[in-house]
Amino acid sequence: QVQLVDSGGGLVQAGGSLRLSCATSGRTFTTYMMGWFRQAPGKAREFVAYISRLGLVTHYADSVKGRFTIARDNGKNTMYLQMNSLKPEDTAVYYCSAQSFESGMNYWGKGTLVTVSA
Repeated sequence: QVQLVDSGGGLVQAGGSLRLSCATSGRTFTTYMMGWFRQAPGKAREFVAYISRLGLVTHYADSVKGRFTIARDNGKNTMYLQMNSLKPEDTAVYYCSAQSFESGMNYWGKGTLVTVSA
Protein backbone atom coordinates (compact mmCIF):
# COMPACT_ATOMS: atom_id res chain seq x y z
CA GLN A 1 0.00 0.00 0.00
CA VAL A 2 1.17 3.55 -0.71
CA GLN A 3 0.39 6.75 1.19
CA LEU A 4 0.06 9.97 -0.80
CA VAL A 5 0.50 13.49 0.57
CA ASP A 6 -0.35 16.24 -1.88
CA SER A 7 0.65 19.83 -1.22
CA GLY A 8 1.48 23.14 -2.84
CA GLY A 9 -1.96 24.61 -3.41
CA GLY A 10 -2.83 28.19 -2.64
CA LEU A 11 -4.29 31.42 -3.91
CA VAL A 12 -2.84 32.89 -7.09
CA GLN A 13 -3.89 35.52 -9.58
CA ALA A 14 -4.85 34.60 -13.13
CA GLY A 15 -1.74 34.19 -15.24
CA GLY A 16 0.30 33.06 -12.27
CA SER A 17 1.98 29.75 -11.49
CA LEU A 18 1.96 27.09 -8.80
CA ARG A 19 3.76 23.78 -8.36
CA LEU A 20 1.97 20.93 -6.67
CA SER A 21 3.81 18.04 -5.08
CA CYS A 22 2.74 14.52 -4.20
CA ALA A 23 5.03 12.79 -1.75
CA THR A 24 4.66 9.04 -1.37
CA SER A 25 5.67 6.41 1.12
CA GLY A 26 5.22 2.69 1.34
CA ARG A 27 5.76 0.41 -1.59
CA THR A 28 8.28 1.03 -4.34
CA PHE A 29 7.37 4.25 -6.13
CA THR A 30 8.23 2.93 -9.58
CA THR A 31 5.53 0.27 -9.35
CA TYR A 32 2.92 3.02 -9.54
CA MET A 33 1.51 4.91 -12.49
CA MET A 34 0.71 8.40 -11.23
CA GLY A 35 -1.70 11.13 -12.07
CA TRP A 36 -3.45 14.32 -11.05
CA PHE A 37 -7.19 14.87 -10.91
CA ARG A 38 -9.21 17.88 -9.83
CA GLN A 39 -12.67 18.64 -8.56
CA ALA A 40 -14.21 22.07 -8.83
CA PRO A 41 -17.11 23.10 -6.58
CA GLY A 42 -20.31 21.43 -7.69
CA LYS A 43 -18.58 19.40 -10.39
CA ALA A 44 -17.38 15.84 -10.79
CA ARG A 45 -13.74 14.93 -10.34
CA GLU A 46 -11.89 15.13 -13.64
CA PHE A 47 -8.61 13.91 -15.08
CA VAL A 48 -5.79 16.44 -15.38
CA ALA A 49 -2.55 14.61 -16.17
CA TYR A 50 -0.90 11.19 -16.18
CA ILE A 51 2.69 9.99 -16.03
CA SER A 52 3.98 6.47 -16.54
CA ARG A 53 6.10 4.60 -14.03
CA LEU A 54 9.44 5.69 -15.45
CA GLY A 55 8.19 9.08 -16.57
CA LEU A 56 8.55 8.31 -20.27
CA VAL A 57 4.89 8.77 -21.16
CA THR A 58 2.63 11.65 -20.19
CA HIS A 59 -0.95 12.58 -21.07
CA TYR A 60 -2.91 15.75 -20.38
CA ALA A 61 -6.49 16.90 -20.44
CA ASP A 62 -7.10 19.21 -23.37
CA SER A 63 -7.97 22.02 -20.97
CA VAL A 64 -4.44 22.08 -19.49
CA LYS A 65 -2.25 21.11 -22.45
CA GLY A 66 0.57 23.57 -22.99
CA ARG A 67 0.10 25.10 -19.52
CA PHE A 68 0.63 22.24 -17.07
CA THR A 69 3.57 19.84 -16.86
CA ILE A 70 3.57 16.60 -14.90
CA ALA A 71 6.85 15.13 -13.71
CA ARG A 72 8.17 12.61 -11.22
CA ASP A 73 11.41 12.13 -9.34
CA ASN A 74 11.72 8.42 -8.67
CA GLY A 75 14.73 9.00 -6.45
CA LYS A 76 12.62 11.19 -4.16
CA ASN A 77 9.39 9.19 -4.48
CA THR A 78 7.63 12.40 -5.47
CA MET A 79 5.43 13.59 -8.32
CA TYR A 80 4.90 17.18 -9.37
CA LEU A 81 2.47 19.28 -11.35
CA GLN A 82 3.83 22.57 -12.62
CA MET A 83 0.91 24.83 -13.44
CA ASN A 84 1.53 27.96 -15.49
CA SER A 85 -0.80 30.56 -17.02
CA LEU A 86 -3.44 29.68 -14.48
CA LYS A 87 -7.04 30.61 -15.19
CA PRO A 88 -9.98 31.09 -12.82
CA GLU A 89 -11.50 27.91 -14.25
CA ASP A 90 -8.51 25.98 -12.89
CA THR A 91 -9.84 26.61 -9.40
CA ALA A 92 -10.40 23.22 -7.76
CA VAL A 93 -9.16 20.75 -5.21
CA TYR A 94 -6.32 18.84 -6.85
CA TYR A 95 -5.78 15.20 -5.95
CA CYS A 96 -2.79 13.04 -6.70
CA SER A 97 -3.47 9.46 -7.63
CA ALA A 98 -1.41 6.30 -7.81
CA GLN A 99 -2.33 3.08 -9.56
CA SER A 100 -0.40 -0.07 -8.80
CA PHE A 101 1.06 -1.76 -11.88
CA GLU A 102 0.94 -5.05 -9.98
CA SER A 103 -2.54 -5.08 -8.44
CA GLY A 104 -4.42 -2.35 -10.28
CA MET A 105 -5.41 -0.79 -6.96
CA ASN A 106 -5.93 2.98 -6.91
CA TYR A 107 -4.85 5.30 -4.11
CA TRP A 108 -5.62 8.97 -3.53
CA GLY A 109 -4.16 11.90 -1.68
CA LYS A 110 -6.40 14.08 0.49
CA GLY A 111 -6.24 16.95 -1.98
CA THR A 112 -4.81 20.45 -2.09
CA LEU A 113 -6.90 23.52 -2.90
CA VAL A 114 -5.93 25.76 -5.80
CA THR A 115 -7.77 29.07 -6.09
CA VAL A 116 -7.19 31.32 -9.08
CA SER A 117 -8.56 34.84 -8.81
CA ALA A 118 -9.54 36.87 -11.86
